[in-house]
Amino acid sequence: SDHMENIYGYLMKYTNLVTGWQYRFFVLNNDAGLLEYFVNEQSRHLKPRGTLQLAGAVISPSDEDSHTFTVNAASGEQYKLRATDAKERQHWVSRLQICTQHHTEAIGKNNPPLKSRSFSLASQGSGSSPGVQRRPSQNAVSFFNVGHHRLSTGKRVPILQPDHLVDVREMMSQAEGQQRDLIRSIECLPVSGHLTSLDQDLLMLKATSMATMNCLNDCFHILQLQHASQQKGSLPAGTTINWLEPKIPLSNHFKNGAAQNFPAEINKPASVREEQCIAEPCQLTREPEEINPDEELEDIGDDKEDNVGAVEEQRSVILHLLSQLKLGMDLTRVVLPTFILEKRSLLEMYADFMSHPDLFIAITNGTTPEERMIRFVEYYLTSFHEGRKGAIAKKPYNPIIGETFHCSWRMPKSEVAADTASNLPAHSPSEQVTLSKDLEGQTESDYYTVKFVAEQVSHHPPVSGFYAECVERKMCVNAHVWTKSKFLGMSIGVTMVGEGLLSLLEHEEEYTFSLPCAYARSILTVPWVELGGKVNINCAKTGYSASINFHTKPLYGGKLHRVTGEVKQNTTNTVVCRVQGEWNSMLEFTYSNGETKHVDLTKLLVTRKRVRPIEKQGPFESRRLWQHVTESLRDGDIDKATEHKRALEERQRNEERLRAETETPWCTKYFLKEGEGWVYHKPLWKAVSAVQAQQTDTN
Repeated sequence: SDHMENIYGYLMKYTNLVTGWQYRFFVLNNDAGLLEYFVNEQSRHLKPRGTLQLAGAVISPSDEDSHTFTVNAASGEQYKLRATDAKERQHWVSRLQICTQHHTEAIGKNNPPLKSRSFSLASQGSGSSPGVQRRPSQNAVSFFNVGHHRLSTGKRVPILQPDHLVDVREMMSQAEGQQRDLIRSIECLPVSGHLTSLDQDLLMLKATSMATMNCLNDCFHILQLQHASQQKGSLPAGTTINWLEPKIPLSNHFKNGAAQNFPAEINKPASVREEQCIAEPCQLTREPEEINPDEELEDIGDDKEDNVGAVEEQRSVILHLLSQLKLGMDLTRVVLPTFILEKRSLLEMYADFMSHPDLFIAITNGTTPEERMIRFVEYYLTSFHEGRKGAIAKKPYNPIIGETFHCSWRMPKSEVAADTASNLPAHSPSEQVTLSKDLEGQTESDYYTVKFVAEQVSHHPPVSGFYAECVERKMCVNAHVWTKSKFLGMSIGVTMVGEGLLSLLEHEEEYTFSLPCAYARSILTVPWVELGGKVNINCAKTGYSASINFHTKPLYGGKLHRVTGEVKQNTTNTVVCRVQGEWNSMLEFTYSNGETKHVDLTKLLVTRKRVRPIEKQGPFESRRLWQHVTESLRDGDIDKATEHKRALEERQRNEERLRAETETPWCTKYFLKEGEGWVYHKPLWKAVSAVQAQQTDTN
């Protein structure tokens, strides 16, 4: 083939966190099916610094930019490479894929099917790691044959008869049994020594065997649907072919080695620790507690999540976890390893979206419905940047049912925009000082107070409710969010199901809004966060609406974190404002009068939230509840953090089991179920209505 020529040239290769990216001279040897690299072109006649067998490899363009791609060999070794531009990347990727396909097919042609056999690693307990046992000349053929079970191929039949489906099911059952034996043999190995359960090759073998069986089960499901359609003439109306749940229970794979860091829910209870010694729910008051803002102190914590060291060090654990997952799988009940966690609860993350209270309060100061809608869009788009703690994608703690978080912000009235002439404040980083110093010596009338409360109202499904209000400006926001996470291959997607309601009581206006989806990309290398999806903001009374699109990065070219949107007057279908830019850096607003405003989100003033000291918090308040996990993560003690996290999760399971046995329903503390949503028990609109009704009666 014309495409099978040898190619060579310089590429950047990622080495490690210390060395970073380095230029290396790469050679694609099509005849041998090898990708080799040298320090430079002049050393090409010397022994290669590294070599990858391409048979069975996976060549993947990265989704983090248009220049990077990875070569994942069947041996488990990975090269992360970067070309000078998108065109050069495409050239290398296409040639590598052609070479890989050619040599992978050659393996199948040159090696007849093996007889059915069960490969037992237990009998090789005294042997060394497969990576040590392989001879230098050994190619990928031997790797594929480890624990491999091929079904003999018979003559293709035009129409699959019922007895053939039975035969296929029987053979697949045998294969599933052998795959379980293989997994069990690997997991029975010790965690240290020459041949361990965490050997890179064995982890890759677990992952590929699991993926193969899941794929075969999906194919069998499709065959069954096709057979049913042949019997009836066509598929029933509305029939869909979905990803199936894994046929091999997840819990069977979380038993030994590093996997103990994230046990499945049916694992035996952990030993009783301090987290489990908190009084039972029946001994705790579920009466709403009024938090005194004067007891809250300015938050001095600054847990940025820019350290990728733990992720790099625990790559084998990530591989093990991925070997248990399946495309489209719901991750709600999968307990993730501790080292990928942020040092805060999801409830506190929702509070951090309110880090620009000046912009929030300024919404109601708009003099016209159009201006108030635009101000809400401006606030909405500036809230996501501060909600993230650094560029690295880490996961906040999953709140346990009944967990709460309280905080507040104090905002000098002089800092809040009063009219259209007031632009969004843009301060340099040196000017991003906290506002508490400005508040010293001021009376209560000199500042606005925004109060926030969040509660985990449901465990399955995981639903959070949060509420914020500014009494002085007669405005509040109420929202409920159900987080649905799914495994997408090299990414994890989180859908934020729910709705928020902003009430401007002074204007008798209500604005409904939704939240975008979030994605953790490149989870095997350096994970990063991306937002995606379309959200809508509507005000039924005024007839104004906004449509905002968070764009995920396309496969080739394009910018990261791009967002576009427009504000409309629905009656006239007139666009009164357009916005474009990046949700984590720069936004450009263009108004109907032709004026343009640029907002640099990295320079916006951030107001630190005020939180009660841990010793004054209740046992179910987020920071007190997770304090030992957070302290261990700060100290870098992953094992200790895992113990505390497991104790909390086990206590939650025990309490849930007890409620089920006694048929005791869970009672929320601050939020009430109304229809499909959750509403704060004492919203500001009820208080204002009561005052107005009292005044009417008095008059």
